[in-house]
Amino acid sequence: MSRTALVTGGSRGIGAAISVALKKAGFNVAANYAGNDEAASKFTAETGIKTYKWSVADYDACADGIAKVEAELGPVDVLVNNAGITRDAPFHRMSREQWMEVINTNLNGVFNMTHPLWNGMRERKFGRVITISSINGQKGQFAQANYSASKAGDLGFTKALAQEGARNGITVNAICPGYIATDMVMAVPEKVREGIIAQIPVGRLGEADEIARCVVFLASDEAGFITGSTISANGGQYFA
Repeated sequence: MSRTALVTGGSRGIGAAISVALKKAGFNVAANYAGNDEAASKFTAETGIKTYKWSVADYDACADGIAKVEAELGPVDVLVNNAGITRDAPFHRMSREQWMEVINTNLNGVFNMTHPLWNGMRERKFGRVITISSINGQKGQFAQANYSASKAGDLGFTKALAQEGARNGITVNAICPGYIATDMVMAVPEKVREGIIAQIPVGRLGEADEIARCVVFLASDEAGFITGSTISANGGQYFA
């Protein structure tokens, strides 16, 4: 029987690449999304992967959404915490709302998704929790105190929870992408993009599929001895 994987923010960008790669690897895949119905419908039509709408910032919505996924696809064995937002501003101009929106999605959302699944994974003696953090959670970034704090918190969560899950066959790992050629990055003015690329030793942006392949490996049985780890997929831009 195929295992079931749930990818948050799984219908666009890096999340879409992860969803597709997991499906190709033989998983039953559910892709969560927060608001873009048109993109989600197009994604399902193109890939055959079912999409489920809820906000990861809402614990009850996560619990209800997970219950629906498990009723339709079976127990979730692999959780990919990919959903994330930015609300960039220099700290002296950052509003409380900008801070809380990012923390509630990027950090609290990881708790909200993992917590309802944890006991089931423990009972089945198998689980994979993979969280997509960021290079900016490792090194910080100007005008991203909220984002960097949330992504750094994801790494602390990963290291702590890995110690709790290890005896029950659950691995908990993180991936820190650098700058990836998503629609958001490609929309940046060309001169700014060139400046970013100049800081990357391999001389290019990363591809979403490269992050997806890291996820597929961590989700596999072959990665059972890897837990509490962070994969830095950034083209050599930062060494943690």
